[in-house]
Amino acid sequence: MTSEPAVPGDPGGAPDLAALTRVVARQRAEMDRLQDVAATSAVIERAKGAVMARLGCTPDAAHDTLVQRAKAAQRTLLEECWITLGTLAPPRAPAPGPHAPDAVAPLRAVPPATAEDVSVSLARLARSLVRVGAPQDLARCLLEHVAPDVGADAVLLYARLPAGGLELIGHAGVDDALAVQWQQVPPLAGIAPLEALRSGEPRWLEDLSADRKRYLLIGEPPERWGSRAWLPVLGAGDDPGTDGLGDDPGTDGFGDSGAEEAAVVIGFLRRVGGPFTPRSREQLEAAVRLCAAPLAMFGTRQEPAVGSAVDAVQAVFDRLPVPAVLLTPVRGPSGSVEDFRVDAATVDTVDSTGRSGRRLIGLRLLECWPTIAAEMLWHGCLDTLTRGTPFTGEPVARQRMVDGEAELSAFCAHVERLGDGLVLSGLPFDPSDRQEQRLADVQRLGNLGWANWNLASGDIGWSSQVFTIFERDPALGAVQLTDLPELALPEDVPGLARAVGELVRLGRPCDVPFRIVTRGGVRHLRAVAEAVTDQYGTPVEVHGFVQDLTAQRSAELALVASERAMLTQHGVLQAERTVAARLQDALLPLPKEPVQLAGLRVEVAYLPAQSGLNVGGDWFSAIQLPDGEALFVVGDVAGHGMDAVATMAQLRFTAKGMVITGSSLTGALNRLSALLLHSRDSHGTATMVLARYDPAERRLLWAQAGHPPPLLVRDGAVRYLDRPAGMLLGASDTPRYGEAECLLRPGDRVLLYTDGLVERPAENIDRGLERLAGAVAAQAVAGTASLDRLLGAVLEAEQRDDVCVLDIRVPEDDTAR
Repeated sequence: MTSEPAVPGDPGGAPDLAALTRVVARQRAEMDRLQDVAATSAVIERAKGAVMARLGCTPDAAHDTLVQRAKAAQRTLLEECWITLGTLAPPRAPAPGPHAPDAVAPLRAVPPATAEDVSVSLARLARSLVRVGAPQDLARCLLEHVAPDVGADAVLLYARLPAGGLELIGHAGVDDALAVQWQQVPPLAGIAPLEALRSGEPRWLEDLSADRKRYLLIGEPPERWGSRAWLPVLGAGDDPGTDGLGDDPGTDGFGDSGAEEAAVVIGFLRRVGGPFTPRSREQLEAAVRLCAAPLAMFGTRQEPAVGSAVDAVQAVFDRLPVPAVLLTPVRGPSGSVEDFRVDAATVDTVDSTGRSGRRLIGLRLLECWPTIAAEMLWHGCLDTLTRGTPFTGEPVARQRMVDGEAELSAFCAHVERLGDGLVLSGLPFDPSDRQEQRLADVQRLGNLGWANWNLASGDIGWSSQVFTIFERDPALGAVQLTDLPELALPEDVPGLARAVGELVRLGRPCDVPFRIVTRGGVRHLRAVAEAVTDQYGTPVEVHGFVQDLTAQRSAELALVASERAMLTQHGVLQAERTVAARLQDALLPLPKEPVQLAGLRVEVAYLPAQSGLNVGGDWFSAIQLPDGEALFVVGDVAGHGMDAVATMAQLRFTAKGMVITGSSLTGALNRLSALLLHSRDSHGTATMVLARYDPAERRLLWAQAGHPPPLLVRDGAVRYLDRPAGMLLGASDTPRYGEAECLLRPGDRVLLYTDGLVERPAENIDRGLERLAGAVAAQAVAGTASLDRLLGAVLEAEQRDDVCVLDIRVPEDDTAR
């Protein structure tokens, strides 16, 4: 048949892991970008809302005001938004006129950095702040984006305590030991960060020898840090709900409540000594100014929610002997959960720094246990909050401080939803409990259970899985070992009884298969057991297991049945091939030598496929008609086997009979198509080429039905004859066929062939036609025209389809005319 093969897919091929990795990386980068865009938009909209509330202007006017302020101060729009949200009480300025938004005084002046790299650093910091969700994140962000430009090696964030001291709420660049040691700073004199908070002015410690006489230096040893800078964050202690702006309607719109003490101070520690350059000071002050709004948004140490529900939970927690906390989600600008706030805690709850009980109230979950963010527990909390499904984690070991010493303990974390929050509890982990659970899982997954028989006392122990396998009610108790064969099918009783007898009498281990009948049908079981003997070698105890192998045995039996069916089918196909091949030989005899027909030399080649069990439907016919002309036919029936051979024989003899009795070529094709279409014994469709040669005029008249075109070789040139109209035989009720003629000359060569000569899997047929034409042209140039050599040059080593070829040649000394 002539059809364009499709390139087969490779369903079993391995996926391109590199391509998948690139796709995942692109998708992850796009998600990060969209999150940044959403968070940035939230900051800008929040700042616009603050300006609108104070100025009573439209959103567009508020946006223009922010843009003008950013331009005037040589800042980016995002920087200006952060400063607007973080400002607590800037100096009073003249009220603007109703038509002069440009007259709005800028916020408290922060000298703009003139160096391009400083501006870029601050702009990068502003962009990074949109992803900050906790003071600890802010410390890392400052260490990454600001510290390198000023030579700082560590960042510390302290919040003012109600009693007047300081509490470390974030750190980066220092080890955990130093953070724990300086977690709490009492309200003593000579504490530089406390003085910076009280005065609202930075403290620059640039001379270690002089500073250590005046201040109690934070950090051990003090010589490790050659210089320090403590900068108060003005406005960070304001209520986040006020957007950091004043609410006095009589002011210029940005508040004028007077000076207030800052609530947060940020320290930058350097290992090298010496003064901070003016540019470094400007950059640090500008960076700290940007941090006021984020600190105000997520709060330095938010008070827990006050209400009867939380009080009731805390009252219960005070009496619980297990670690547990009540968590309230803390959401970022985009609405996603960034952390959880501790609203209640039991006395036994201890965080990674040693804080316990009520001291944890108001802190963040990731501040107390930073490593949770990289564990499944974090995802379990988010999933429980979203779906309400409880989560129980795997046992984990965690280090905690007990009486000033680090202690390693293991526990299982459990999360339950409570209202809009979560209860996170931890239960001590007992390895024996996990061992029993694992043993139960092994029995369930392996569908096996253990059994123990004490031959001396008669005690029997079965696991629950054994009762499940035998479908036996546990209330009936276990079965004695000697009674076990009674549960098997009658034909399996002797073998099981013999194995049990040898086990009990001789202590010989057993591994025996047997079957039982249950409500679900027959089950295939396996019993494996061994005996424990006394000092005399007498068996006194037997232990082992029973395993259900029904699924495995069913698969084995199905495989055996499938293999038998395949062997049977293979034999049937082999027998059919033998019969079909013999029938084909009888119906299609091949001449052993070239034949002479109407003055032409005709050579025939028929090559069956080299693989497969089926015989194809390729055929040919070359006869001389009663009027002296010659008839050449090459056809190909769709399919293989006996049906194809029968259809081939029907077409071969019918085609010859029609032409001999005077039918035209197109008329014969029309009748043959109708024969295939309406005959019950036909094999579907077929292709065919019919050619009639008139020796008097050397005229070759031909027609085709969906068949490859004849190949003409003349004077060393090779070309395919143009095909007249013609569709497959048996494909339509109204087929249309045309005729074409070719006047042959002495020395011409014409090839009629089936598609097996030119088609190959996963290759366009045009490529096969080009290959055939090229091989014939090479023969013409070399002066050789052997059909055997041509077939050897064109066909593959393992031929996949039958091939039939008529090689028709006009002698050089043809004198027919």
